[in-house]
Amino acid sequence: MKTKILLTTAFAATLYMTGCTDLDLEPEGSTVTEEQKQTVVSLDPSKSEASVNAVFATFSMYFPNYDALGAQRHNDFGYPSIMLFTDANGMDVVTGGNGYNWMGYSLNFYDRDYTSNECQIVWNDLYRTISTCNSLIGTIDAETDNSTSQFYLAQGLATRAFSYLMLAQLYQFNYDGHQSEPCVPILTDVNSSDAAANGCARSTVEEVYAQINTDITAAIELLTSAEEAGEARADKRYVNLAVAYGIRARMNLAMHNYADAASDADAAITLAAADGIEPASMADVSVPYFSTSDETDWLWSIEIAETDDVVLTGICNWPSHRGSLNYGYANYSGGMQISKTLYESISSTDVRKGWWLDENGVSANLSSDQQEFMDQYYAAYTQCKFAPYKNVVGTSTNANDIPLMRIEEMYLIKAEGLAMSGGDGLSVLNSFVSTYRDPSYNCIMTTSASIQDEIWRQRRIELWGEGLSWYDIMRLGKGVDRRGAGFESSYIYNIEPTDGILLWLIPQAEIEANQALTESDNNPSCPQPSAVSE
Repeated sequence: MKTKILLTTAFAATLYMTGCTDLDLEPEGSTVTEEQKQTVVSLDPSKSEASVNAVFATFSMYFPNYDALGAQRHNDFGYPSIMLFTDANGMDVVTGGNGYNWMGYSLNFYDRDYTSNECQIVWNDLYRTISTCNSLIGTIDAETDNSTSQFYLAQGLATRAFSYLMLAQLYQFNYDGHQSEPCVPILTDVNSSDAAANGCARSTVEEVYAQINTDITAAIELLTSAEEAGEARADKRYVNLAVAYGIRARMNLAMHNYADAASDADAAITLAAADGIEPASMADVSVPYFSTSDETDWLWSIEIAETDDVVLTGICNWPSHRGSLNYGYANYSGGMQISKTLYESISSTDVRKGWWLDENGVSANLSSDQQEFMDQYYAAYTQCKFAPYKNVVGTSTNANDIPLMRIEEMYLIKAEGLAMSGGDGLSVLNSFVSTYRDPSYNCIMTTSASIQDEIWRQRRIELWGEGLSWYDIMRLGKGVDRRGAGFESSYIYNIEPTDGILLWLIPQAEIEANQALTESDNNPSCPQPSAVSE
C-alpha cells in the first residue's frame, strides 16, 4: 500500500542535512504550526535567511541521493549533475564510452530506464529544491510589506519557477501543441500536506507553465518593491530582479511567446547593466574563462567554496568531469569535445574558436603551460573554455563557481524573440556577436526562421557546456543528430524530434510511493536509439 510520496521524504532529508530547523522546533522540541512560523518571521524577517540559504544549498550537495541510490555515485552532486546529463544526451558535447565517463548512461540514453540512477537523481534533485522552496514560502505572508521578507519570499518563488521550468522541458515535449499532455506533479506550499497523504497526479503542461508564470511574476513584483526599498543580494547565488526577468524570458521562449521573451530579456539586460553586468569582452574570453561568479557577465550562479564537501571529494564535482585544465575525471575519460561540424562552422575571426583545440590539438587561447597540460591528455576539439580554479593549471582544488545564467544569453533571447515576432532581431544579433565575439560577423539572413536557426547556432557555441543545450533541442523540435559530430560509431544517433526516448521517465520509486500515480501514468518506455552511419 502506498503511504507517502517520494519527494516529501526527500524534503525531510534536505531539512536534516542543511540543519535549517530554526523555524521548525520550539526550544522544548515540539513542532510549531505554519501560522506560528509566519508570526515569527513577521516579527523578525531575518529568521528566513537560513531557509533561503537552504534553498540554494540544494543546488550543490555532497551525494544528496545516497539513501535513494544505496551508494555514493560520483555523478551525484546536485543541479550540476543535471547539467552534465542533459548535455550528454545531446549532440554538441562529445564524449566517449569508457569507465571514467560518468555520463555514459546519458550518452547512450540508458538513463531513460526508470530504475536508473540518473533517472532518480534528476527527479529527486529538482523536487528537493522545490520542497525547500515550499518550506520557505510557507513561512512568509504573501501580502507582506516588509522589504526583507519580500526579497526572501521572491527567492523561494523564483527558484521554484526555475525548477518547474526545467522539469516541464524534461518530462514532456515543448509547450506549443502539447498544452494538454501530462507533465509533472505540482507541489506547492499549499498542497504538500495533502500530497504526502494522498499522492499527487501529473498536471498538464499548460497547468505547470501557469504555475511557473504565477510564481515568477509574483517574484518580479516582490523584487521590484524590495529593491526599490534598498534590498540587494549579498552575492550571485540570490535571485535579483534581472535574474527573475531572465527566468521569465526563458519561460516565454519555451512557450514561443516571442515578443514577451524579447521584452523580458531586454529588461534583464537593462537592470543588469545598472549593476555593472555586461557581456564578457573579446579580451576576457580569449583565454580560458568562466570559472568564477566575479566575472562581469554572470547573472546567477552556484557559489562554491574550497571547504564545500563536493570540493573536498576532489573528483566528485562539476569541474572534475567538465574541466580540462584541472585534475579530475576528465584527465582520464578523454575530456569533452565540441561537435566537429559545429566547430567547423565557427569563423576563424571568432575568438570562441579558441575555446576548443583545433584539428591539430592546438588553441591560440592557451599559454604554453596550458597547452602542454592539454597535450598530455586530450585530442582534437577538446574544450579549454573553462578555466581551472584560480587559473592554476592541473589544480586538484575543484572549487569553480558554476554559471546558471549569463547576460550573453539574454542578448540571444532578445534577438530571437524580436526576429520571431516581427522585430529587428537581426540587428541585435549582429551587434552582439560583432562587438563581443567576432569583429567580422555580419549575418544577412532574411527570414525569421533562418535568423532563428542562426541564433540557435550562436547559442550552441556561446553556451556550450553550460547545461542549456537540451532545452533548445526540445523547444525548437530539433531532435538529436550526431552524424559528423565525432562520436564513436556506437553512439552516432539521428533521433527524430518526436521520438519518446527524448522524454525522461518518472522514477519507479516515485511511481510506487505516490498514490496518485500508476505505471500507466508514466511516459512510455522506449527502446534505446540505434546507431546510424555518418
